[in-house]
Amino acid sequence: MQPEFDAYRDNYVDTVEQSISFSGLSHDFFQKSKALMIRDLLALRLAHHPKPILLDVGCGIGALHPLLSGLFSSIHGVDVSGESIERAKLENPRNLYDTYDGERLPFADNSFDMVLSICVMHHVPVAQWTRFMAELTRVVLPGGMVCLIEHNPVNPGTRLSVARCPFDEDAVLLSTRKMRGYMRRAGLAEVATRNFVFFPSNRPKFRALERRLHWLPLGAQYAAIGRVQ
Repeated sequence: MQPEFDAYRDNYVDTVEQSISFSGLSHDFFQKSKALMIRDLLALRLAHHPKPILLDVGCGIGALHPLLSGLFSSIHGVDVSGESIERAKLENPRNLYDTYDGERLPFADNSFDMVLSICVMHHVPVAQWTRFMAELTRVVLPGGMVCLIEHNPVNPGTRLSVARCPFDEDAVLLSTRKMRGYMRRAGLAEVATRNFVFFPSNRPKFRALERRLHWLPLGAQYAAIGRVQ
């Protein structure tokens, strides 16, 4: 995947914008939606950690990180794309970034309070999904959280945007049921999925309704979470 994503260092956002243009929504809207979901998850699962340490696996150019900076004491990001990591370093100098080989994360066991991986697993070869999940789990402290945000294959708009995106040509989308299975087999406890992006707005009244509808498997994306034992 490295050469493929190296090529999108300078036009990643533009490429995403083109793939979702039919929706009338912007890349910034979806980034804000993810940041708000992550804020909710921290309140639900890591409220006892007021400033947790985050590892973002497959962070790309770090486009989401400015929206997360107030939620974590430090943000670490890794990606297989060296070009993307170089841009992430330039744009987020307070964070820590590094490349990795896509197989073993370059960190000791129990290093982070939370590991996050956004729209990455669908690019990992299916035969490596079990190992990928095990690596995410390995680097999180007991009681910490593993969180993966993925496209919802049930949502027709999501499937259309994936079909229109050139770097999603290899994507194998995971259902929420399949994702929960991989998380449980990795030894994670309290596994759950929360669906989101039901509405074309992040205004508080829509966010409140979205929280109530999190069980409904029709949102454009979902967050899968589990606790490390």
